[in-house]
Amino acid sequence: MTDFPRHRIGLDAARGLRTLTGVDEELLSRVRYERSKYTALGGVVLGTSVIAAFSMWNFATEALGRISVVALLPTVIWMLFVLNLDRWLVTPQPNARRRLGPLLTRLLVALMLGAVIAEPLVLRIFQTAIEERVQDERTGTIDALRTNLVRCNPVPATTRTVAPAGCDTTYVLSFSATPGDRVDELTALRSDAATLQKRVDQDTTRLEAIDSEVRDECRRLVRIAATGLYQRTSECLRLRDKARDYRTTHRTAQNERRLAGMNTRISKIEGELTSSRSAFLKARDRGIAQRLAEERAKQKEIGVLERIRALDELASGNPVLFVGIWLVRLLFVLLDVLPVLVKYLTGETAYDRMLTGESNSAVKIHGEQVRLAERRALADLEIAQDTIEQEVRRHRAESEASFREHTAAMNIRVRQAVNALEDEIRRSSTV
Repeated sequence: MTDFPRHRIGLDAARGLRTLTGVDEELLSRVRYERSKYTALGGVVLGTSVIAAFSMWNFATEALGRISVVALLPTVIWMLFVLNLDRWLVTPQPNARRRLGPLLTRLLVALMLGAVIAEPLVLRIFQTAIEERVQDERTGTIDALRTNLVRCNPVPATTRTVAPAGCDTTYVLSFSATPGDRVDELTALRSDAATLQKRVDQDTTRLEAIDSEVRDECRRLVRIAATGLYQRTSECLRLRDKARDYRTTHRTAQNERRLAGMNTRISKIEGELTSSRSAFLKARDRGIAQRLAEERAKQKEIGVLERIRALDELASGNPVLFVGIWLVRLLFVLLDVLPVLVKYLTGETAYDRMLTGESNSAVKIHGEQVRLAERRALADLEIAQDTIEQEVRRHRAESEASFREHTAAMNIRVRQAVNALEDEIRRSSTV
């Protein structure tokens, strides 16, 4: 009792697989030994549709960037489409050997379908290498962007600083203030201070020489004969006047005070410039961080096109990987074309011959039925035409008889009228 349900379930499953091949169970029952062949072919069709569903699932999840229930809808639709298309491709056709055009068309459709299905599966197999390649490219893009942002936004040396070559608006950041605003003033002030320092140094050297002469001369004392006292020499007094006049005419004290003020101002501007540069560097770091964050925001989940491009780049630089990728692609294409190949490489079966015979017989029977219906229609038309002609002849005869009767009645009435008139004439002549 327990074997019958299992046997029944097995028969239903086998019948369901044969349904996927488009065979007629009533016709196939006449060649029972071929049921297993079409059952196996149905399994191949079902396996191809399952592979197509897995391929679409991978494609949909990669396009969405995550595993989602939404991916089930295109997966189911694609599976049913491929299942129905493969069923159409392997459905037995009468006179198949004499129809080379449809065979080539079916093989071409199967090859194109296999190529479409194979690509997501190839991407899935090489997923790890592809993701590493894409991550390396994204990291390189971020590093290159950071390098270009730093290179194209240097600390301005002057207000007329020119952007480096190769820097366009993509890499140039905008700042509210730059250190270059005070650099020109600091440069001019340093130039003036250097000139004044040279002048002060020259005056100091000259004064030191005069003061040395004054010291040497003023150490010498001369005795006055009248008073017997010692006093400075006239040369000492002249040299002192000379030193005093030199300080007055060259304004050494004022120049030293002016130089000290300029050095103080230079130190102040340098301090402000250091703070400005620090603020500029911080603003530049914030701008660079913002641009890098925007670039990272664009680099969300890895898309399908990005995966395909990365796979091609990996294959172009590695011959072994290139061969491996194409072998996997050809394998999946072969699996997707397998139902058509299995169908048409097995040759013509007894079922195909019976189907051809049934088809040809049905065509002949239909042709005979059409011709019979045509003859019946023509006979009915002839009968109807004869009936109409008889009706016309009958109506014509009736019309002629009615006309003759009417003519005879008119003749009788005319004759009676003539006779009555002749009788009236005779009576009148007699009187």
